[in-house]
Amino acid sequence: MERTRLSLFYLAGYLIPSGVMLLLAPRFALKLLLSNSDYGDIFPRITGMFVIGLGIIVVQMIRLRLSSLYSTTLIVRSFFFVCLISFYLLNHDPFFLVLLAILSIGIGLTTTSYILDKRLALKPTQES
Repeated sequence: MERTRLSLFYLAGYLIPSGVMLLLAPRFALKLLLSNSDYGDIFPRITGMFVIGLGIIVVQMIRLRLSSLYSTTLIVRSFFFVCLISFYLLNHDPFFLVLLAILSIGIGLTTTSYILDKRLALKPTQES
């Protein structure tokens, strides 16, 4: 499951920096993510706190090679995908489209890696 593990670096690589930005500079972070709505200062900071927490969990999954949880990241991100689509449909903020694009890249990387790793694991080993 090495490919899948490596794909999770992308996930950790956007969770922790974006969480830090949302926590410390919410208005700037939302501007970078093309938001056209005002969410105040508190809710983006709360979101940043949770995003950092998720990032730390992903980093631990990578570090400890918890391959049994790799598929869980796909399930959770699929749930987030559906939620982000509905959020965009509710208020048409491009912020949600940016998040969907970032999320889609990660889902694509991890799904492809997961399938390739599973295929490799199913191949019978050839002994000389």
